[in-house]
Amino acid sequence: MSLLASKSSFYATSKSLGALYLFILFGLFLDSFYMLEITEDAQIYANISMFIGFLITFWKVNRRVKEQMISAVIIAIIGEYLFSIVLGMYTYRLENVPHYVPPGHALVYVAVLYFSKAKSIIKNRIKIERFLAIFIFIYATVFLVFKNDVFGFVMTIATLFILRKKPRERLFYLTMYISVAYLEIIGTHYLCWEWPATAWGVFDFLPSHNPPSGISFFYFLLDLGTLWLYKQRHKIAWSRMKIIRKIRLNDSNSID
Repeated sequence: MSLLASKSSFYATSKSLGALYLFILFGLFLDSFYMLEITEDAQIYANISMFIGFLITFWKVNRRVKEQMISAVIIAIIGEYLFSIVLGMYTYRLENVPHYVPPGHALVYVAVLYFSKAKSIIKNRIKIERFLAIFIFIYATVFLVFKNDVFGFVMTIATLFILRKKPRERLFYLTMYISVAYLEIIGTHYLCWEWPATAWGVFDFLPSHNPPSGISFFYFLLDLGTLWLYKQRHKIAWSRMKIIRKIRLNDSNSID
């Protein structure tokens, strides 16, 4: 059964986000403080696990998504070294950028993409978006009240505000927020990486939790960059798609 064509929301969710979340739980465990009690090569096992998962996913997706995965890895490498090594926005356990991280970004992108494009999910899009938006607001508010996570709350509000006028992208980015929040909670719990007590460890007026709730705001740069690279390589096809989309929208408005 095709994930995108599935009529079951449960099937589409479990085959995309469910598989991703289980892989995150397992993959980051291999680089966790638990594994360090067994071996000093924990990060090597995590790298191997990630490359196997990446190759399996890369083999299964279509050509367009393959290209987007490669773009996501390239952008993630640049972003990780900029934000972690240069700016010190967060710090990995060995104070490096683990090899499993850039392809990990690509896997998160693909899982969220397939979830948001699944037929059964699109059918219930409005209800799902409403639920996710409410959950995200409550989640960030809890972090603000109980963890003094001002930095995360500000980024969350900024995200929700921007998405108010982005109906086509809303489901994807709300799902990305939830996925990144899960990823960050698992990663920081395992001590794979750590966030400073304030934004970038510089802005004292923006206290932050480890992890900050709305950190997915910066993941959006990865998503936008991936899409931008794809558009640049396929300008004619992208222009044709925009024309078709505009015609369909005009036809729909005429019928209404």
